[in-house]
Amino acid sequence: MSITFEIKHTCKKTGARSGVIKLKSGAYRTPLFMPVGTQATVKTLSVDEIEAVSAGIILGNTYHLWLQPGDELIRNHGGIKGFMNWSGGLLTDSGGYQVFSLANNRKITEEGVHFKHHKSGEALFLSPEKSIAIQENLGADMIMSFDECPPFHADYDYMKQSVERTTRWAARGKTVHKRSDQTLFGIIQGGPHEDLRMQSLQALTDIGFDAYAIGGLSVGETKDEMYRVLDFLTPKMPADKPRYLMGVGTPEDLVEAVSRGIDMFDCVNPTRLARHGSAYTQNGRIPIKAAAYKDDMGSLDPTCDCHVCKTYTRSYLRHLFKAEELLGPRLISYHNLYFLKRLMDDLRTAIETDRLSEFKEAFYKTYRP
Repeated sequence: MSITFEIKHTCKKTGARSGVIKLKSGAYRTPLFMPVGTQATVKTLSVDEIEAVSAGIILGNTYHLWLQPGDELIRNHGGIKGFMNWSGGLLTDSGGYQVFSLANNRKITEEGVHFKHHKSGEALFLSPEKSIAIQENLGADMIMSFDECPPFHADYDYMKQSVERTTRWAARGKTVHKRSDQTLFGIIQGGPHEDLRMQSLQALTDIGFDAYAIGGLSVGETKDEMYRVLDFLTPKMPADKPRYLMGVGTPEDLVEAVSRGIDMFDCVNPTRLARHGSAYTQNGRIPIKAAAYKDDMGSLDPTCDCHVCKTYTRSYLRHLFKAEELLGPRLISYHNLYFLKRLMDDLRTAIETDRLSEFKEAFYKTYRP
């Protein structure tokens, strides 16, 4: 096992937990949010900046890095960490989500997925074995089983077939995974169906993984539907293993999912929104390009102590976007990730003092999703 997980405290009122994930690269306190570094970079930020606005673990994307520049070239750099000069923790996804969300002309077989490159049209094939081989070359601390991510409201019969095929793929991936310094996650699928979620969870725990992820959420379902799945599923997941909710990262979703016992999160939203001028604040998101901020001499978020909020006015930040200066997206990306890092720190403190319910109440008094 290349990961250890220790629960430090469980909130007496909610059951939420704080803990520590220990990897070869270091120890990381949970709950935590992981910035997404799709192309071996968290968009617009340097490694030093990533260190300042993260809990120490970031993501790399198997699909994109396989296609460009290629996993073997990255392996020759010592993996993604050597490639981008990152010394912290690293997780790679399986490529499955991108195959089903980006690729064209998909044909799913028992062996894997035949598809065409989302830009060039080149014929490609990805299987559980190929996904694991790519991720071993990419060299992350934590890697994911290859899975299908069907639409949340897919037909029940199709969802059942998909869950069963994903389970077989997970078993095949575990069989060929040889790197003892990498933790392999199993991914629970099943959409909104409690019986299929339980079928997926039970089958994966029978196979045996060092950690478990919840897939198939944040794919178009309502908030209430997401929370209902978490209410049902999370308490049934192994209590001694890290629980990872994939692709979820709005402030309100982090608060809600942490209160339901989730330990790990990732999402592209903080940096994607930042590139369009949308900034997180204690009161919710604000569109910094709006005319209302033209003469605003205040800081982006008066309650935030990040470098951006301590240094620049809203007026200046708006100017950067109106002038199409690259510094604008960089500064908002930095702030948005710092905002989530601080939110996770505050959630952890609330758990450890058994005041998470009070924290949630105070959070929603000011924050408007």
